[in-house]
Amino acid sequence: MSVADRVSGADIGLPAAALVVGLLGWWTVTAAGVVPSFVLPSPVTVAERLLTRPGLYVSNALSTLAKTLVGGTIGIVGGATLAVAISWHRLLRRALHPYLVAARVLPKVAVAPLLLLYVGLGFETALLFVALVTFFPMVVNTVAGLQRAPEVQRDLLRSVDAGRVRSFLAVELPYALPDVFAGLKQSVTLAVVGATISEWIVATKGLGYLILVGSENVQPDVMLAALTVLVAIGLGLYGTVVVAQRAVARRLPLD
Repeated sequence: MSVADRVSGADIGLPAAALVVGLLGWWTVTAAGVVPSFVLPSPVTVAERLLTRPGLYVSNALSTLAKTLVGGTIGIVGGATLAVAISWHRLLRRALHPYLVAARVLPKVAVAPLLLLYVGLGFETALLFVALVTFFPMVVNTVAGLQRAPEVQRDLLRSVDAGRVRSFLAVELPYALPDVFAGLKQSVTLAVVGATISEWIVATKGLGYLILVGSENVQPDVMLAALTVLVAIGLGLYGTVVVAQRAVARRLPLD
């Protein structure tokens, strides 16, 4: 079944209608002079900025996307792997899980200066920061999901000498998938945020760096154009996870 068959018209039409209404409201406010143009440029001005210098935004978007994908993959895979280890070893879960929850509420932006001090400037520092912000939601959500499997089903598999891996694939993973995808949704959006913040601090290229330069030079049109591309990247990644979740939901019990 195609992606189009899995996505209803309302899934596309309603967000598109909301976008049109928002753009019209934005344009009306700027055209009426309610807000000065040097504070809030019109959507037409922002679109012109994007169209007149597309190469600038494409190259910086690719840099941000690279940090997002590579760093996010490291954090997501690392978080999922630790979550499985914690779920398989009760002592490890009891020892580490409280600290993982505590670390999740720690403002990650406060860690960025430390990474700058310990690792220095460069692409690797940005990747480490993105991996850090995506790691914790993934591990906490996955651990919660892996604990949802009914104990009676675990006992049934143990009674027939099913191995640990078979029990994981047959029972624990299907019940955990809603939480796993919830963690993925959080992680992919946080990966974009993390990449942007890292570019404010350690990078010399990317949409976050472009926003910083636009702010220093009082160019809100540059900033809004970069934000538009960032939103597009975030929506694209989030939508990919949603489509993947719906595809899996047709084959496994996710409720």
